[in-house]
Parts: sequence; C-alpha cells; structure tokens
Amino acid sequence: MNFQFLVETFFVALSGVPIALLVTIVAMLVALPLGFLLALTRVNKIPVIHHIAKIYVSFVRGTPIIIQIFIIYSSIPLLLKIIFEKYNIAYDIYKINPIWYAFIVFAFSTTAILIEVFRSALSTIDKGQLEAAQAVGLTTFQAYRRIIIPQALVVAMPNICTATVNLIKATSLGYAMSLPEITLKAKVAANVGYNYVEAYIDIFVVYLILCSTVEYIFKRYEKHLSKFKVAKA
Repeated sequence: MNFQFLVETFFVALSGVPIALLVTIVAMLVALPLGFLLALTRVNKIPVIHHIAKIYVSFVRGTPIIIQIFIIYSSIPLLLKIIFEKYNIAYDIYKINPIWYAFIVFAFSTTAILIEVFRSALSTIDKGQLEAAQAVGLTTFQAYRRIIIPQALVVAMPNICTATVNLIKATSLGYAMSLPEITLKAKVAANVGYNYVEAYIDIFVVYLILCSTVEYIFKRYEKHLSKFKVAKA
C-alpha cells in the first residue's frame, strides 16, 4: 500500500467533484420539472402522453444506465453528423465536450425516476383539496403552487434525496464518455504506477463524503418542509 500515493490521489479525485456536481445539478434542474409534468400526465391519465411516459419509465428502469450511456453517446454524434451534412454545417461533432452528453444521459435517466417519485407523491394528496381550492376561486395553477406541490414535496423529498445521491454515484460512469470526473481522474493517476487499489479507496472516500453531505442537506430541507405536512386525524 503506497500511502503517499493514497494521499496525493485523494486530492486528484477531489478535483473531479466540481464536474460531478455540475452534471448532477444540471440533470436535476432538467429532470425535476419534466418529471413533475410527466407525472401529472400519468396521474390524470392524459391520452397518448400517459402511455408514452409509461413506456419511457419502463425502458429506463429496465436497462442499466451504462447501456443508456453507450447508446446515447454513440447515437447522438451519428444523428448530428447526418443533420450537419444535410444542412452543410461545417462543425466537427467529435470536438463536442463530453459533458454535454453527460447532461443528456443523466437528465434522461433521472427524469424517468422522478416521474415515479412524483406520481407516488401526488397520489397521496386528496383530490378534494384541489376541488376545494378551485371552489374558493383559486386557479388550477395557484392550487398546485400553494397547496398541492408543497404537500407532495414533503412526501417526495426522501425519494428525491435518494435519486440525487444515486445520480451523484452514477456520474462515476462518466469515464465511459471520457468525462474528467472523480473516477476517471483517480484511474488516470493510478495508471502510472498501477496503484489501482489506492485509487479505488480514494474514489470510495470522496463519494462517501460527497453523498453524506448531500444527504445531510436534504434532511435539513425536509425539516423545513415539514410545516406543510397535513396532520392526520
């Protein structure tokens, strides 16, 4: 065990945290509103969209994320190449920063997860509350913003926390797209002296610290949301 390498590579792995967090934040910013809107289509059983969302969720939940990465990372450049050639756009698609593919892949996967999270949360809200809000003059949008969504968030927050933590851990697969995140940086450092055990220990520790910090932040926010919890008789 090379302890000097262990310490040095810890900071190398730590330097990949901003990329992992950036991918996580962007993916969640895309997935949260999309997941909520598509969850509404499932709860209200909107024709066509409801079935598309159901198939989409089944596809994501039934396939490993690494396969989704390979499919999207391989197919998007081919599609862009066809489009660029058709419209005579002079741009080398292979110079696109892999972080853009990471945004697409992880937003695509996380949205499907959040659809089910919000669908479950919305199903716990009594439909009579929406009707009562409309009866006193609130619009549907106002009723959701002031009454439905705050209550749904209380129920959904633990699962959103889990989805976020899982997303952070999933960014470790970004090495398959040459994304310079935590795992890739540590593995590249280990290639010189084949110190892979030390590198994997560093990766383990960095993700443990990162995920534990995120869980703590979510728990604090859950306490803040608890004021919206409806007391049961």
